[in-house]
Amino acid sequence: NVGDNVGDVAGMGSDLFGSFAEASCAALVIGASSTLAGSEDADWRALMFPLMISAAGIIVCMITSFVATNLSPVRREEDVEKVLKVQIAVSTVLMSIAIIPIAFWALPSDGFKVATVAGGGKLELDVKPFYAVATVWAGLWAGAIIGFVTEFYTSHSYTPTREVAQSCETGAATNIIYGLALGYKSVIIPVFLLAFVVYFSFTLLDMYGVALSALGMLGTLATCLSIDVYGPVCDNAGGIAE
Repeated sequence: NVGDNVGDVAGMGSDLFGSFAEASCAALVIGASSTLAGSEDADWRALMFPLMISAAGIIVCMITSFVATNLSPVRREEDVEKVLKVQIAVSTVLMSIAIIPIAFWALPSDGFKVATVAGGGKLELDVKPFYAVATVWAGLWAGAIIGFVTEFYTSHSYTPTREVAQSCETGAATNIIYGLALGYKSVIIPVFLLAFVVYFSFTLLDMYGVALSALGMLGTLATCLSIDVYGPVCDNAGGIAE
């Protein structure tokens, strides 16, 4: 079933990698235009902070994979959904913990100034380590919640998808209407979460904060893509069985 692999794995993977690269470059460009700590070593650590977030995400996702394969493996068919959700939760919690020492080691304790949109690109805003942690946390947990909300509205284990299936009993028209209504309803929480993350991050650290929150949201990308691959694998297995 080549189409599923191309669409779900290669297509989504390349799209998310592009988003990851763009967020990293944005944070690096803003950091490069900043007034840093003064010493060369401290300046370099602060500049590389966005890449440290990405590196920490890779290590965290490796640990999460170990949890899924050794500490809490799938033993029955009913365990699959639970294990996938545990991976998202574990990777988010570990990433939240890992980002604290990284931020306080990489960023100057007294902060450094970055260019702001409101100031016309002038160096005005002080970046404190805890502010950077808060913006990364905002994106990280918003991404996790969006993942759980998406599962609630798309998994057959929950009421919304079953109600869409039941609406087929009264005809195609009710199925289309109900499906559209449910689709509109399903994006309410993600839209409000994204708006909150952008507002919160911009308020704390201007566009640098928005870039850091995007990196936080994509910090557990390896785990999320691994979970996404489960779909094509199951489809291919079903096709082979047929």
